[in-house]
Amino acid sequence: MTRPTAGTPAPETAASRADRIGDAALALLVERGMRGLTHRAVDERAGLPQGSTSNHARTRQALLETAVRRQVQREAEVLTPHELPGPESGGDALVDALALALHRHLTDHRSLLVSRYELALEATRRPELRTFFDSAGSTFHTPLIAMMAAAGSPEPERHALSLIAWSEGLMFSCAVGSFHAAVPSRAELRTGLDELLRGMLGDLA
Repeated sequence: MTRPTAGTPAPETAASRADRIGDAALALLVERGMRGLTHRAVDERAGLPQGSTSNHARTRQALLETAVRRQVQREAEVLTPHELPGPESGGDALVDALALALHRHLTDHRSLLVSRYELALEATRRPELRTFFDSAGSTFHTPLIAMMAAAGSPEPERHALSLIAWSEGLMFSCAVGSFHAAVPSRAELRTGLDELLRGMLGDLA
């Protein structure tokens, strides 16, 4: 097997090309909205030969699924695995982790929120995308339900839904809504989350 010499870029793998296509699709959703997301536009945005995106994702549904898959991967990177508290860590650790994730989204990753909203709206019009979108989102919901249970919630699914709804509403308001020019500090986000969780769970210690 021939190995690349020093200074020679490593050959592109199928996974890295899929990431390039997914990243280009998300960027187009932010810049142009759903109507601007086409196979040809993704090729151009990603700097790929014409037809590359069609070879990877032949249909529009496949292209949208590629975008959702990359969206999930990139959002998971906003809060890296070693920063997530274990179920035994309790409510305070959960508040810290969530405040960090919210603050990063609102300060450094606003574009990811915009692309997520575009995909979520499209999912309301495409039942086949709705199923894929919901399945992808469960990767975030399941651990949160477990952490809520470990923090003492008698109804972890209901409380996780309340927490997600509060967080999503805050991110929408601060990313694209009427509070887009007034992003809360990490300390303010932590205070809000602490108040919410104490209202549901009582003493977080």
